Amino acid sequence: MNILITGGGGFIGSNAANTFADEGHDVIVLDNFSFGSKEHLSPAVRVVMGDVTHPNDLASLETPDAIIHLAGSSSAPMFADNLTGSFSNNVIGHLHVLEFARARGVKKVLFASTSSIYGNNPLPLTEDQTVMPPNFYAATKYAQEKTSHIFSNLHGMEIIAFRFMSVYGTHEEHKGKFANVLTQFIWGIEQKKNPVIYGDGTQTRDFTHVRDIIQAFRLTLETPKQFGFAMFNVSTAKEVSMNKVITTINRVMGTAYNPVYIENPITKGYITNQQADLTKITRELGYQPKVTLEDGIREIVEFRKKNPSTPVSLSF
Repeated sequence: MNILITGGGGFIGSNAANTFADEGHDVIVLDNFSFGSKEHLSPAVRVVMGDVTHPNDLASLETPDAIIHLAGSSSAPMFADNLTGSFSNNVIGHLHVLEFARARGVKKVLFASTSSIYGNNPLPLTEDQTVMPPNFYAATKYAQEKTSHIFSNLHGMEIIAFRFMSVYGTHEEHKGKFANVLTQFIWGIEQKKNPVIYGDGTQTRDFTHVRDIIQAFRLTLETPKQFGFAMFNVSTAKEVSMNKVITTINRVMGTAYNPVYIENPITKGYITNQQADLTKITRELGYQPKVTLEDGIREIVEFRKKNPSTPVSLSF
């Protein structure tokens, strides 16, 4: 299969690109590398410098069988310093990708939505819940979903949104302070820093390893089912407290760093607890999470021993 991955130099994108290339697919990455790294990518991946907000960059590409659209501003804090640019990255860029796919007759478009859309909805989070995005980042992802639904209805396109929970794994160093908090805790302990936690550490996240995200992509690309537009949660269906994360990291690393608790500086829209329901993606695609929290943490720790690099920043 010929797969185009936008934002393929980023965290999820590079992991997906390398995996699919290793499996024998023809993978093309389109990235402007403003927030990614060519060093993450295997030589088997073809790289094109470009930006999804520039339609001519997309027009220059050959027609893929499928698109995995991951380019854009990928966390709420990014919107604080560049609101209009972040909206353009996520909403206008998404429209350009859909227009390119429609014009070329691309069979499937998969794209990154977010669990942030749910805010503090009751757990477990299900795709049929009414949502009220709590921040600008979530609002752009909700706009992507709604636009995709209309596109699919109008043009008969197969467009799948994935509401990722809290994704972690290797190749996050370029993200620095925007990386998953779990990964930053590991980096901090490597630097002999005590992890900093907002509040009392009882808040929870559904920590999902990037290899399970790739599993969801693979199942969607391979299924003969036709959904039109659909959205799927991707997670482990387990909520894990920040305190437990620190305990698990210490156990894996053989350390004993205690967290430092501080008052939560986020006074509005902070997500307290997170746990997704996987009924839909399990029923429709046969998805089952495979990477345990401890194994996922160990994978990062061992990878960094062999590939030491200093993250660009830390949030604590």
